[in-house]
Amino acid sequence: MIVPKLRFPEFRGEGGWEVEKLDGLIDTVTPPQKLPTALYQTDGQYPIFDQSQNYICGWTNNWEALIKNDLPLIIFGDHTCVLKIAKQPFAQGADGIKIIKAKREIEVSFLFQSLQFKPVLMEEYKRHFSILKEKLIAFPKLGTGEQQRIADCLFSIDELINAQSKKLAALKTHKKSLMQQLFPRESETIPRLRFPEFLDAGEWEKIPIGKIGEIITGNTPSTTMKEYYGGDRLFVSPADMADHRFINHTKTTLTELGYSKTRQIPADSVLFVCIGSTIGKVAQNKIDCATNQQINAVVPSKNYSSGFIYYSLDLNASNIAELAGKQAVPIINKTVFSTVVLNMPSLKEQQLIAECLSSLDEIIYLQDKRLKSLKIHKEGLMQQLFPAIDGDVA
Repeated sequence: MIVPKLRFPEFRGEGGWEVEKLDGLIDTVTPPQKLPTALYQTDGQYPIFDQSQNYICGWTNNWEALIKNDLPLIIFGDHTCVLKIAKQPFAQGADGIKIIKAKREIEVSFLFQSLQFKPVLMEEYKRHFSILKEKLIAFPKLGTGEQQRIADCLFSIDELINAQSKKLAALKTHKKSLMQQLFPRESETIPRLRFPEFLDAGEWEKIPIGKIGEIITGNTPSTTMKEYYGGDRLFVSPADMADHRFINHTKTTLTELGYSKTRQIPADSVLFVCIGSTIGKVAQNKIDCATNQQINAVVPSKNYSSGFIYYSLDLNASNIAELAGKQAVPIINKTVFSTVVLNMPSLKEQQLIAECLSSLDEIIYLQDKRLKSLKIHKEGLMQQLFPAIDGDVA
């Protein structure tokens, strides 16, 4: 028997936990029907679960397809390794999930949290239930109440994470809606929402990016020259451009010698990926940097706000990406990118719009940080509440 590092005070004298393979602790449930995706509805009485990342993938009113007994049940994505718990009658969508019922030795909510601790990880598109069944599960005796106490604690954190996730999603939706209001529609030159001081400022001007500033296409110094790499200079590739606006560090760095072999990008430029599968990614560099050849940098002239250009390109990224066409390696070359037209107001209006959206981005960043902290807290708590098991295949 083994014991966890952290135990609620009332269970410290209850002795060790038992260990058993998951296969001996569960049964699987066969659904009466499997609903194809064509039958998913956008609303209905009963949820449909499949192996997608979305908790509920659709709805149905089909009573005959429902799994109604032995709730709650655990749902495991056989291909995706997604874990869900169903607490109400539901239907199985399509194929590729295993519906798991806990046996008498273990409480289902405790088992669900236990499976999230060191979960089975997806390995390409194959079936993983055979791996999951071999996972070793440690559990205290059911009658003591310790299983339920641990499950309640972790589910309370899940509720906080869910609430913070919804808040983050709402903030991002609000930002997207606000951007659509603050910038004119594609065929228009006046936005639907304008700050009071600019209500009579007239139409925005349509200007090609090539006339907004200098466009610099990046290049890569010879990778055979080791003395070019490993210094303090940032070398930006699309992999360094995530959801955040500013580039603060890069996976690859250059020495001063390597940096001298690049087309150098001054600070406060706007970086736009123009080649490959990540075409349309946008970022800004706070300090001087270099980029690889997949990125075009816009170095704005003095009459244009780099922040405004960033948000304008971000808003229009999907439309610009379509200029690459359908080819094996999509590309928007410098000439084509230079002809992309942006709606531009006066510099003062540009700056005010950029400041407004920047302040909202800061709120989104802090919310995202808060959410990540909660997830890290839960992960650390699970490492304390569940004992490590030697030989666990997961």
